[in-house]
Amino acid sequence: MLEDDRGAITAEYAVVIMAAVAFAGLLVAIMRSNEIRTMLVQLVENALGTGG
Repeated sequence: MLEDDRGAITAEYAVVIMAAVAFAGLLVAIMRSNEIRTMLVQLVENALGTGG
């Protein structure tokens, strides 16, 4: 009745790692954009109260 689940956790880890790598790649691509970087820096400066 019980199915053989050997390797299932390893497969799940692989999927999670692949998703994390894809997300990191997306963040790198976004951060290379000057407009996005400037907007994020301004957002952080305003949140910290250091913005002009």
